[in-house]
Amino acid sequence: MNNLNINFLSGLLHLSDPTLPIGGYTHSNGLETFVQQRIVHDRITAKEFVGNMLQYNLKYNDGAFMKLAYEAAQNGDLELLLSLDNECNVVKCPKEIRQASRKLGLRLIKIFKRRESFSLMEAYEKAIQENQANSHYCIVFGIYAYLMKIPLYEALLGFYYTSVAGMITNAVKLVPLGQLDGQDILFSLYPIMEKIVLETIEVERDLVGLCNTSFDIRCMQHERLYSRLYMS
Repeated sequence: MNNLNINFLSGLLHLSDPTLPIGGYTHSNGLETFVQQRIVHDRITAKEFVGNMLQYNLKYNDGAFMKLAYEAAQNGDLELLLSLDNECNVVKCPKEIRQASRKLGLRLIKIFKRRESFSLMEAYEKAIQENQANSHYCIVFGIYAYLMKIPLYEALLGFYYTSVAGMITNAVKLVPLGQLDGQDILFSLYPIMEKIVLETIEVERDLVGLCNTSFDIRCMQHERLYSRLYMS
């Protein structure tokens, strides 16, 4: 394997590492509400939750915004990046989800700016400091994926993998499930992840930001749960 391939693979593994210290483990993305309401209560319903999140939420929201941010970075279009970031902010109706996305994005910048300075990212970070952008995680991920020369397909697969791994880890803790149950769910979702990557690349622009009413409602309900382990 040549140095170019090694650098690409290392960057992809690092960027999509589910254990990256950005605080993702403190957020359940509404899953805690689904568990407390007994909608998610076993291995089957946990797999259904994660699969539905992939197919009906992430593909049209964070995954789509990550893909669009990647392409905007590819064209060096800061104005479009700021527009995408603000559009992403608007479609995240639940306050906790919106705040979580911004915090994760800021922490991702804090980590990867230590590796290398990029003028486009510096301009984007300046816009954040001037309240012209919101630092959403999917936007930051897309920018860095391009700047680190990770191909779009692989970047999207890594993005979905880290999202799925995080949801499964939360389900194992919350339902609870056995660790091997979690791994079996992850194995079973490989084909869906690969399918969603291809669909995200071709997703119609008018469908980006598609509303997920049930998901949004339960994320909002999470803010008022009597007891909770997660911040969102």
